[in-house]
Amino acid sequence: MKSMWISAAAFGGWLMAGQAWSDCTPPAVSGDADFSVCKDWPAHPGQSISAKATFERAAGPDGGTSGFYDLDLSIAQDVQAGPIATFHQDSAFESNGVALHELTLDTARYSVAPDIRAFGVRSRFTNSSRLNPLDETQLTLYVREGETLRPVLQQLLVYQYGGEWDGNCEGERSEITRTVEIAKTSSHGYADLIVRTRETGTSSVGKGDACKDKITESKPVSTTLRYDGKSYVVPQGLKGL
Repeated sequence: MKSMWISAAAFGGWLMAGQAWSDCTPPAVSGDADFSVCKDWPAHPGQSISAKATFERAAGPDGGTSGFYDLDLSIAQDVQAGPIATFHQDSAFESNGVALHELTLDTARYSVAPDIRAFGVRSRFTNSSRLNPLDETQLTLYVREGETLRPVLQQLLVYQYGGEWDGNCEGERSEITRTVEIAKTSSHGYADLIVRTRETGTSSVGKGDACKDKITESKPVSTTLRYDGKSYVVPQGLKGL
């Protein structure tokens, strides 16, 4: 094989292989819409990763659930006070009809370069529509460079479920899952990433007990992402919201 399997796409935001909740303490939050997670990093014993998304509501009468999330990341060493590396991004996520639902850390074996192991942040977004549901998970990878963390892969859509139906039977739904593999080839010193996409479609027709589903599975598609010297170039069709 020319690549090594390292990561399964998250279904509905649940953690997959190589991920488990750690005993480290998530950062404190001040709002009921904020998210905070912490996880030990198996690749670096004694180190833990923390992520916090802080919600800033939009101004005006419609700002109740609309706004933006600032993102803070940090790496801590168990023998050192304070973080050893940090990252901050203003307005990293938007909440406007489709809202941030879950934040998780991914410590699978993302060996993107010799002696460089990336970690991932998976952000799950959902809407509240019963007739037009949307559920998607994005993956962003970060590497440590001294006292800072830098994103090298941004907003790769690794899971998406959506569709439209009449509330009883008739309608169409689709589900997309993506896995990420480390390739043997490289570009600008970073390993190429192979993204494999599987899509399943469901169409339903009929009424009541006569409702029938037709399921179609598309042929898997492979896409190679290459590092351009700053980040991995992600085609528009593979990017999240």
